[in-house]
Amino acid sequence: MARAKRHYIPGLVWHITHRCHKKEFLLKFSKDKRRWLAWLFQAKKRFGLRILDYIVTSNHIHLLVVDDGRRNVIPRSIHLIASRTGQEYNQRKKRTGAFWEDRYHATAVEKGSHLIQCIVYIDMNMVRAGVVNHPAEWPFSGYNEIQDTRQRYSIIDYKRLMNLLHIENIRDLKSFHSKWIIKSIEAENFERESKWTESIAVGSKSFIDYTKEQLGNKARGRETIENAGTCELREGKVSYSDVFAHKNSGLRAKNMYKWDLSH
Repeated sequence: MARAKRHYIPGLVWHITHRCHKKEFLLKFSKDKRRWLAWLFQAKKRFGLRILDYIVTSNHIHLLVVDDGRRNVIPRSIHLIASRTGQEYNQRKKRTGAFWEDRYHATAVEKGSHLIQCIVYIDMNMVRAGVVNHPAEWPFSGYNEIQDTRQRYSIIDYKRLMNLLHIENIRDLKSFHSKWIIKSIEAENFERESKWTESIAVGSKSFIDYTKEQLGNKARGRETIENAGTCELREGKVSYSDVFAHKNSGLRAKNMYKWDLSH
């Protein structure tokens, strides 16, 4: 089977999306969402995955992470979470077959205002779906962890998140975070934005130009779209949930490598 493309440039923030096989609602029960979160916590402990935000829905997940330059931390983490969650579900349900879509999709996100937009987009997922009226009503999300910070068993790396957002303390993080969500709700900004799930990168023009430079030949034929001051580098017109016609080849060896779930 053809496999979806993923590009990787070390040191960036990545928005990861992964859907259940054939968009089935395999995560609809609370116990399954909690198991995904438990394995996310294990990925943080085992591999040092730096998590900035997340949400688990009934048929897909969103995960926002920052790469610290250590090879394979992100793919090893996703492999652990996806494989263990799927195995546990299949064993309990006496089910066979794939639990997840073949591969996850990763979009590079520029720091600053674009990172804030991505956080809000993740947190507003179940509001957009019409399931809840406010992110606080959905317990399986980073929104609640940020608003009710934990000393133990925390998943989010608060220090790294504040550093990337240029926020000095937890109190201000909570305040700003809450205001971003309120502003989005008041603006009735409930539409799905494909840039967060179908693009190679999202940010300023200079960020997109940097991404294209790092991708080298792999950036040829990729479309750059600009709208209201935000640029995105698109893989094409195919959704991340579809399969692509051929595999991704290697990126520039000196500063890039290909994510591969087989590791």
